[in-house]
Amino acid sequence: MAQAEQAAGSFGLRFDNSYVRDLPGAWLEQAPRRAVAPKLLMFNRELAEELGAEPEALEARAAEVFSGNLLPDGAEPVAQAYAGHQFGGFSPQLGDGRALLLGEVIDRKGERRDIALKGSGPTAFSRGGDGFAAVGPVLREYLMGEAMAALGVPTSRALAAVATGAQVLRERPLPGAVLTRVAASHLRIGTFQFFAARGQGDMVKRLADYAIARHHPQALNAGNPYLGLFEAVTAAQARLVARWMGLGFIHGVMNTDNMTISGETIDYGPCAFMEAYAPGTVFSSIDRQGRYAYGNQPQILSWNLARLAETLLPLFDADEDRAVDLANARLEAIAGQFRAEWLAVMRAKLGLAGEEDGDGALIGDFLKALEGTDWTLGFHRLADAPDAAALAGLFADPDALAVWWPRWQARRAPDFAARMAAINPVYIPRNLRVEEALAAAEAGDMAPFHALLDVVTQPFGERPGLEAYALPAPQDFAQGFRTFCGT
Repeated sequence: MAQAEQAAGSFGLRFDNSYVRDLPGAWLEQAPRRAVAPKLLMFNRELAEELGAEPEALEARAAEVFSGNLLPDGAEPVAQAYAGHQFGGFSPQLGDGRALLLGEVIDRKGERRDIALKGSGPTAFSRGGDGFAAVGPVLREYLMGEAMAALGVPTSRALAAVATGAQVLRERPLPGAVLTRVAASHLRIGTFQFFAARGQGDMVKRLADYAIARHHPQALNAGNPYLGLFEAVTAAQARLVARWMGLGFIHGVMNTDNMTISGETIDYGPCAFMEAYAPGTVFSSIDRQGRYAYGNQPQILSWNLARLAETLLPLFDADEDRAVDLANARLEAIAGQFRAEWLAVMRAKLGLAGEEDGDGALIGDFLKALEGTDWTLGFHRLADAPDAAALAGLFADPDALAVWWPRWQARRAPDFAARMAAINPVYIPRNLRVEEALAAAEAGDMAPFHALLDVVTQPFGERPGLEAYALPAPQDFAQGFRTFCGT
């Protein structure tokens, strides 16, 4: 098949491809496959402007550019190398099997951002896969990333979605598409694992130096910059997962190749938002053992960070025993660090004033009362309820809520309702609405997707006429709902 051609023009994008320039051996040059009949489905004009693009010029040729048929000046498409633990089992070589890093742009704020295609065809890392993506999974990632950004969660974002005009074969033929993803970078724990598994300590060091310079320059102020790097990644990931937990978000595939060094959410494959609160909630069809259940995410955070520490041991100290001791001291602190981040999130969600020693018990008892109740509605309606009795029809255990209520009254801030409204969304990408919108899009009707995107990118505060978007799905849908990776 014919490959992409270089465009005459940059569309205002200022490429400066440090990953390709500074890390030879960490990527393979690869051109995207040519789309047969590209059609623009979505274009994120706001994000394009953030990146410093000329929106009108870019949108005019968006179908060609974001399908990979036409490359902006300065783009250098490569497939990135990485390894990873997938559901606990180590794969020494994964890599971009259906994604390509076009390059990095310097945005209007002077920040470096990756631009990557997803679903643009096979690469040397495809491992027998076709390298393509379908409209449904592409639009799911577009929607989820934009919703998370609106919720204030660090995340990759979607610049565009383009239908390719071709079919991809999964359980049935599906319309193909390409997502254009923007991220602080695509450096992953698995990137470090790739080189450590090969005994390439020099590359691990170069990668660590690169990560420090790009994402965590404060690590240079530490006595050992590599310990400083690990501590910075730990802090970023602890904050991130605490935010997930506060929103009832379940990533679904927290493999080490899906956890970023920057602390951004990435790879929205089988993700979903929990409705009825149950710590064991799992949506992913491939998570048969519940490894990545909602309540397990903090433990998996620690497990993944332990895998990163293993790759950095030689940089922590030349003496192996000393390096292990240094790593263990930091790993033992992760649970406490996460709990501090989680308590901060939950105090804000409950509108508490300041910090008190008993807050953990107060929060825990509320969560016990909340079990079986819609997570998002529970927090949202709590802020406006005059008393516990007003919520008796919503909470699965109203008696437990009534016992808890006076303790909460004694702890909440005078302006608790405003505080809670600022952090507790009314609208999230509810599973039924997402599935309806994606099914319509696959059939050629984008109107439900546009409507849902508008709702979830303005998640705070009730809006007239949108009541249905704030309600959980019927039980018959919720009980059997599963998500899929889309690969």
